[in-house]
Amino acid sequence: MPTPSETSPPFKQAVVQGVLERITYANEETGYTVAKVDTGRGSDDLLTVVGSLLGVQPGEALRLRGRWGSHPRYGRQFQVDDYTTVLPATVQGIRRYLGSGLIKGIGPKMAERIVGHFGTDALDVIEEDPARLIEVPGLGPKRTRLIADAWEEQKAIKEVMLFLQGVQVTTSLAVRIYKQYGDASIEVVQKEPYRLADDVWGIGFKTADTIAQAVGIPHDSPERVMAGIRFTLSESSNEGHCFLPEERLISAAVKILQVEAGLVIECVARLVADEGVARENVPGPEGEPVRAVYLLPFHRAEMGLATGLRTLLDTPEERMPAFADVDWPVALDWLDRRAGTSLAEAQKEAVREALSRKVCVLTGGPGCGKSFTVSSIVTMARAKGAEVILAAPTGRAAKRLTELTGHEASTVHRLLELRPGGEAAHDRDNPLDCDLLVVDEASMLDLILANKLVKAVPPGAHLLLVGDVDQLPSVGAGQVLRDLLEEGSPIPSVRLTHVFRQAQQSGVVTNAHRINQGEPPHLRGMADFFLFPCEETEEAAEMTVDVVARRIPRRFGLDPLRDVQVLTPMKGGPAGSANLNSALQAALTPPSERVAERRFGGRIFRVGDKVTQIRNNYEKGRNGVFNGTLGVVTGLDPVAQEVTVRTDEDEEIAYDFAELDELAHAYSITVHRSQGSEYPAVVIPVTTSAWMMLQRNLLYTAVTRAKRLVVLVGSRRALAQAVRNVSSGRRHTALGHRLRLSGYSSADSLN
Repeated sequence: MPTPSETSPPFKQAVVQGVLERITYANEETGYTVAKVDTGRGSDDLLTVVGSLLGVQPGEALRLRGRWGSHPRYGRQFQVDDYTTVLPATVQGIRRYLGSGLIKGIGPKMAERIVGHFGTDALDVIEEDPARLIEVPGLGPKRTRLIADAWEEQKAIKEVMLFLQGVQVTTSLAVRIYKQYGDASIEVVQKEPYRLADDVWGIGFKTADTIAQAVGIPHDSPERVMAGIRFTLSESSNEGHCFLPEERLISAAVKILQVEAGLVIECVARLVADEGVARENVPGPEGEPVRAVYLLPFHRAEMGLATGLRTLLDTPEERMPAFADVDWPVALDWLDRRAGTSLAEAQKEAVREALSRKVCVLTGGPGCGKSFTVSSIVTMARAKGAEVILAAPTGRAAKRLTELTGHEASTVHRLLELRPGGEAAHDRDNPLDCDLLVVDEASMLDLILANKLVKAVPPGAHLLLVGDVDQLPSVGAGQVLRDLLEEGSPIPSVRLTHVFRQAQQSGVVTNAHRINQGEPPHLRGMADFFLFPCEETEEAAEMTVDVVARRIPRRFGLDPLRDVQVLTPMKGGPAGSANLNSALQAALTPPSERVAERRFGGRIFRVGDKVTQIRNNYEKGRNGVFNGTLGVVTGLDPVAQEVTVRTDEDEEIAYDFAELDELAHAYSITVHRSQGSEYPAVVIPVTTSAWMMLQRNLLYTAVTRAKRLVVLVGSRRALAQAVRNVSSGRRHTALGHRLRLSGYSSADSLN
């Protein structure tokens, strides 16, 4: 192969051709890659190339255009401006190309057979007459079609990637664009780039806007401004808001779009007229009217949830008539004798309310008897022949509910049988068959999911929502549990506050309540609650890894992968989840010749890795896989180009290599992602680098995720800040207002 002259001027454009040997670094956000290329001098003399190498895979032959340079630490390297793929011409090159895992269905052994049969014509056969592949021993019709389809898809995706190369769209996004639009991909990108933000997961407004500018969409076009307004509302929903006050929306959109406020105001009005958004007057924090602007799904869900709850509460139908005239002292005495212990007064009140009122909320902190109360409610309902269904938002929470009550519980998603697109099989027209529905960890219910759930409750059935309102609100938009407990809410509720004696002996429970009350945790004399002081953030990160990988297993006999979970206030920084995931992976599942792995962007996935799903995907599994689902990588097949994950619901889920951006490592996760889960031990870095995120409800939530052991790692100053700092970040939601309004209807909305 031709190689560049060693005397090429350092800033003159040059061309290098070679085979990509390996990727040593890749940034999945920007596409920036550091790789080694074999230019024909052999594997002992590889060339370092750097730049945006979107979609390149080891084994590909590349023609690289760029400039020679020198790095002060790494020496001579080639800076890539752009590249094209080149099909290899030699038997050895073709064998290596086909066996590199680029084409689904072909691994090294099959590549050997194909090239052995067709020689240098192998690529021409796959391109022009793939049916002939059946001539190769071991290749049947099904696998032949798979290879032919994969070849065509690779070609089409490459075209899309090359087209998008100038605007820094990553490989995985190019694949998603192609899968969404097929042969129309380039036409959509050129003519309707803002569609990408609505249609393709992973592409937000900013990426679509960059593409739009590249294809000539004017900066002040109404199409761009309306897309920016929807993006602003979408970003606010990611922060938990169901709507934005119109003034705040306009100022935020002006800042993002860099256009005149008047144009944004015109486009908001146009979106309202076209029913692209909803606008309505609602009460503000002090009761003053606020002009609220909603994305339609959140407006419909908020109105639907309020109406649904009021309808359930007020319906004259009754599916548990036995509790209408029950002798409660006798019934509760029977319950005490059956359990061998007495319910506290607040617990008795919760039993009465849950079984006599159609909707009820039970809240309280750890050790206050929520679980025993729920078990008592279920026991009494079943004793009267009621059909009871138990559910929770996550697989781990559902398992725990099963263990506590002795009755099978499922996730809310599986209970509703969510389908592709997010629609539920169970709704108002096809309700669940139950007399009592109990939902645990209800603080996790966001507005959209809560609305789907309430729709599925049959008229006359009872709904009991159980959760700790002092924990962080849901990851998704809304603060449903908090809104249901607002002053003036028509929803009956009971709050358990008494910590039982057995729970008082636990440092985890004791300190959780101290933190929730604004008091510093006890750090001395506790057998299950510790602080490892570290003033420097980098030191805290190193200590966290040491605590997880060595100290906890040695002292408590816990498995560092299965039993220990690191919970961080934030993703970034030395003690953030991203950096800790890399360090913990290196300590707990290091690279090995015996362990299969796959690089995706800046991450490496290995068999044995702890992972988490980072988006809702209704297409996967029996009823979808959802944001926050945890699992373990159990298989990696380079020929089928699939990674297999066993989730915490014991379901095997296959991910195509191109879908690995849906997964993140989960050795360390943010506290928000831990909601609804419980672990034998949690390790919590508390450092001053996360100063803005150090909040009381965040630390309280993290501590209450532990069953047996909490280890804090960090500075006493940061810990004091977390205990002291009460979050003032109230979410924009009008659910409480709608619940208090009798006879509310959508006719009150503004156009």
